[in-house]
Amino acid sequence: MFITSAWANTAASQPTPIDTLVSFLPLVVIFILFWFMIIRPQMQRTKEQAKMVEGLQKGDEVVTSGGQTGRVVKVGEQFVSLEIAPGVITPIQKTAIQTMLPKGTIKDL
Repeated sequence: MFITSAWANTAASQPTPIDTLVSFLPLVVIFILFWFMIIRPQMQRTKEQAKMVEGLQKGDEVVTSGGQTGRVVKVGEQFVSLEIAPGVITPIQKTAIQTMLPKGTIKDL
């Protein structure tokens, strides 16, 4: 009626360094994929955005992150004066500028 106890192997098997390395391999592969598919492209977009904002000049036509289009009238250190309609000038932060448009785009709108 009684089940006899099973005796485990007395020689304990130690994991080898190769087994440990192989167990971390999927994590390393996932991190590399994240780096090349998500992190690196975002860093490049951020650099391009900062370069574009630093290169703003009077007369450039831009689109803000809120969707307003306008012509840059005055460039300050942190703010830009944007003419969104004839005679309507509004100050916005430089970081709110999303895209620089080709010259003459606003006339077509």
